Amino acid sequence: MSFVSSIFEMLGREPANKPDDSAYSEDALAIHESKRDIKGKKERTAAIRAERDLARSHKWRNWRWASIVMVNGLFVLSFALDVQLIEGSMSASRVVGFHFADLNAALQVTLAFKEILINLVIGTVTVLILWWLLGGRTFCSWACPYHLLAEFGEFLHLRLAAGKLVRDMPMHRGLRTVLYIVFALLALGTGYTVFEAISPVGIVSRALIYGPGFALIWVAGLLLFEIFVTRRAWCRYMCPIGLTYGFVGITSPVHVKYELENCLHEGDCRKVCLVPHALEVTKKGYAKKVEVALGPDCTRCGLCVDICPTKSLTFDVKGLNKLL
Repeated sequence: MSFVSSIFEMLGREPANKPDDSAYSEDALAIHESKRDIKGKKERTAAIRAERDLARSHKWRNWRWASIVMVNGLFVLSFALDVQLIEGSMSASRVVGFHFADLNAALQVTLAFKEILINLVIGTVTVLILWWLLGGRTFCSWACPYHLLAEFGEFLHLRLAAGKLVRDMPMHRGLRTVLYIVFALLALGTGYTVFEAISPVGIVSRALIYGPGFALIWVAGLLLFEIFVTRRAWCRYMCPIGLTYGFVGITSPVHVKYELENCLHEGDCRKVCLVPHALEVTKKGYAKKVEVALGPDCTRCGLCVDICPTKSLTFDVKGLNKLL
């Protein structure tokens, strides 16, 4: 995927259709040709599928849940014990004297007050470097407190869908870009950080630290909407924070790498993915190269890595060998 194409897909454009033969590298074309040959296909597929149960795990999911609990738990404990090592919330904080500011919240404040605050700049640069190193939308799946609630909501949605009690009603992914612009204009025009007032990320974070408030009614309503109407509506189609961190992660060294050769193209990875368009490359005949780094909208949640029976998806750091 080209740099420009990955940006447009992140903004909501549908992934490109299957490329023609001239777009492939020689090695990728040879692999695609071999997969079109049905000779020995059943034996090869059976041998790889035999490893499916052994290959699957919940390793990255468990690490991710632990990370969310730990990051948010530190805020809660610091406030409860009044040790002041970590002050504030996920929107803006000070950790052992170092300022941290959520990039989207910082943008909202800057637009609303129409001035640049030095502490905000320091906090923004610190967070920018951190999440660039880890991979932009890593924030969404490894630190965001609402993500854990949404994952539970998704579990209930899928159980209800399996019993044909609900049906997923997808939205257009471009809605997130529209909301990003709308909230920016509202902050600029009203002088008030409108998005921060309704952001489930900030609401849940503040509720955990300082105690529940009426704003949790909105969060509960959103969660019910995701359970009964649209799977992962906020994270997948609405959240401007995800778009902000997606831009941060465009050139990040950490990414999920797809390797074409052993892929069965069964689609299990896309079924569990928060942003399945990021895994369009795993469809049969779509990969232009033997190895492809997933685009910036990938949250690095590791669900696809856990579920892939052939280890065709792995975490990778540019310039280094693949991680476990």
